[in-house]
Amino acid sequence: MDKIYSRPRIKIPKIIIKGRKIRNTKEKKMTTLLVIFIIAFFTATVILNAILPMFDTLCENRAEAIATMVSNEQASVVMKEHTYDELYTIEKDGEGNITMIKSNVMPINQIISNIANKIQEEIDKKGKENVQIALR
Repeated sequence: MDKIYSRPRIKIPKIIIKGRKIRNTKEKKMTTLLVIFIIAFFTATVILNAILPMFDTLCENRAEAIATMVSNEQASVVMKEHTYDELYTIEKDGEGNITMIKSNVMPINQIISNIANKIQEEIDKKGKENVQIALR
């Protein structure tokens, strides 16, 4: 009878443990499974070691971007509530020349405190952000 389909068989080398060949099919299967798990573990370890530094950098960059956006937005919101005249007092002489500019410390400190509080509140509202890595 002629063969309809034939392909060359892959010859798996004989597994020798402690000086004896493994002949039992159950032992062969267990040994093969063990070898596959070891290879899979080392492959996963190599891949994770390659990806984790990139992922850490992406997370840091994303966190900085979010913090910058939030701080700019909240600083603008707080500063809309205040005028320049609240923050500084301009003293002039009799001829109208500026002799001194004094800063009003209390309103400035209040603004700084308000901005910091608003930034923290907004970051708390944001919660967790997802970061994705394109594996192409």
